[in-house]
Amino acid sequence: MITLKLYVFPVTIYLYTVGMTLISDNSSLISACDKLSKEVYLGVDTEFMRERTYYPKLCLIQISGEKDAIAVDALSPDINLSPVLRLLYNPNITKVFHACRQDMEIFFNLTKKIPYPVFDTQIAAMVCGYGDAISYDKLVKQIVEIEIDKSSRFTDWSQRPLSNTQLKYALSDVTHLRKVYESLEKQLKANNRETWLLEELGLVTNPNTYIVDPENIWSRLKVRSGRPRFLILVKALASFREQEAQRKDIPRNRVLRDDVLLDIAARAPETPEELAKVRSISPNYAASKSGNEILKTISLARKIPTEKAPKIEKRERKNNHSSAIVELLKVLLKMKSEENNVAQKLIAGTADLEAIAEDDIANVPALKGWRREIFGNDALLLKSGKIGLSIYNSSVKISQIN
Repeated sequence: MITLKLYVFPVTIYLYTVGMTLISDNSSLISACDKLSKEVYLGVDTEFMRERTYYPKLCLIQISGEKDAIAVDALSPDINLSPVLRLLYNPNITKVFHACRQDMEIFFNLTKKIPYPVFDTQIAAMVCGYGDAISYDKLVKQIVEIEIDKSSRFTDWSQRPLSNTQLKYALSDVTHLRKVYESLEKQLKANNRETWLLEELGLVTNPNTYIVDPENIWSRLKVRSGRPRFLILVKALASFREQEAQRKDIPRNRVLRDDVLLDIAARAPETPEELAKVRSISPNYAASKSGNEILKTISLARKIPTEKAPKIEKRERKNNHSSAIVELLKVLLKMKSEENNVAQKLIAGTADLEAIAEDDIANVPALKGWRREIFGNDALLLKSGKIGLSIYNSSVKISQIN
């Protein structure tokens, strides 16, 4: 049974039976972080909401040390997160996350810096052969042999007070993380794959990963037409939408849905009346300040010369020969994945295989570094006909071809 000690807000709740603490005041936070600063590594996780905002709204930060775990109420009006941030940016402490990309985005938005050094147990698990993007609860079950209650997974973390069930769930995301980290670190060292993990962490620890340039956001849209004038309008409207979403801190689709944006670009309206003919655009909206901003954006985009239109990368339709090579490469990839005990997705994706099928010097990760050693070199030999694939004792094997 969990014993709670409650005070009038601001409050510190002590979960004595499991050494867990919810912190909502500065003095408790400073004390806890000072204690945690002596650790060699920490388990870290966050809970946030994003359904109604552009930027993730940080609600809770969970941190586990060797004996204690804390949950920091990031929404408390009486708390300053500086002590936590000092921990996260302490170069002498390894911060252990699971699937850390969204966590990195949150801390980058707060400070314009990325916590360092970090260890991502999901990525490490892929390097160690636990499959593609394994979930935290499944990884804990396999390594720690504990079943995590995920009933609070979709809870509203912005509501206060938090229930005991919510706290238990949130803190379980870091209390087991240390044991998972210790196990995976040993496996990485035993297999000499520590550099593999560092290479994979390069993307999630790069600040540029979390910088959204409104001028380039148009490329995420599913654009089917390559007409220069249409593309100019798509780019301009997408940039306008992104800047509005950032300024108002609302989801971009609350400004304009993708389909409506593309419809506006196709119609290129010049007046509020013409804008109101676009589906989902009411006459009142068309005549509003937002409608006028859209029309202004279109007007400015009309002045851009067509030769400056953005380009859509055309993907040529693969011929039957290339398709057959890709299918063979998939078999080789599966074999190499099982042979080396590493996730297929981490070695190569379908786009990589298609690129290799078309070009021996394709600029893809599968033909670089450790991936080339365990897969890329044989992929090129298979493509050139110097090796083949055969079945022996129900297993796929490589056969040398003279």
